[in-house]
Amino acid sequence: MFKKRWLSAAIGVALCSPAFADDSGGACGIPAATVTKIQNKLASIVLLKNGGIFGMGGLFPTAQNFMWSAVVDRQGRLCSVIKTGDAWPGSREIAIAKAGTANDFSNASLPLSTANLYAATQPGGSLWGLNNSNPFNPDFLAPGSGANQFAGGIITFGGGVPLYQNGAVIGGLGVSGDSSCTDHVIAYRMRRAAGFAPTIPGVGYNNTDNIAYPTSGSPAGFQQPHCFPGQDLDPSKI
Repeated sequence: MFKKRWLSAAIGVALCSPAFADDSGGACGIPAATVTKIQNKLASIVLLKNGGIFGMGGLFPTAQNFMWSAVVDRQGRLCSVIKTGDAWPGSREIAIAKAGTANDFSNASLPLSTANLYAATQPGGSLWGLNNSNPFNPDFLAPGSGANQFAGGIITFGGGVPLYQNGAVIGGLGVSGDSSCTDHVIAYRMRRAAGFAPTIPGVGYNNTDNIAYPTSGSPAGFQQPHCFPGQDLDPSKI
C-alpha cells in the first residue's frame, strides 16, 4: 500500500492521484435488510411458470423450481446464499459466480446481465477468454462457506443480474438450478419484485438487460441461444 501511494505521488501534479480502497476483507456492503428483501422473493418466484426443466410447466414438472440464489455486494463480497428444494449441489458456486459476473461488468452507464455476455464470449467473439479472467476460489465450494469473502468466478450465460439503487450498482444477484434461460427468468423477476432493477437502458430485449434470443442463426451481439425453444419464456413475458 505504501509503495502504491509513493508511486502515485511521484507521477506529479499533472495527474490526479488515485484513491486506493481497502479490499482486504470486511462485511457485506449491502444492508442485511436489503439482502433479505431480495432473497425473500425466491420462494414466491419459483412457484411461477418460469419455463425450463423443472417447476410449473417444466419438462419434468415439479411443485417449484429447485434453485440456488446468491447475492454479492459491489466489491464482490458474498452476502448470502440460499436454496429451494433439492437444488443441484453444483449450482451453488454457479449462482455465486453469476452474481459476481453481473456485478463485475455493470455500472452506472450500462447494466449487463450474464445472458447479455453470451455471444461475445464464444470462440471468435470479442470477449473470448473472459470466462478465464477471474477464476472461482475453490476454498468456497463447501456449503456454508464464503460469507463476506471474494469467491470470484465468471459465468456468461443467463441467471445473473446487477442490482441497482438510486442509479448506482450495489451488487449482483445470481440464480442457478435449471436451464440458464429459466435461471435468468427467476433472477430477473426476483430483482424486479424487490425493486432493484436498473432505470438506465441496456443492450438486451426492449433496451433493457433482459435476455435476447436470435430470431434465426447463431447468437450475435448481446444475444443468448434458446435453451428449450418450446419451454423458454418470451422476454416480453418475463
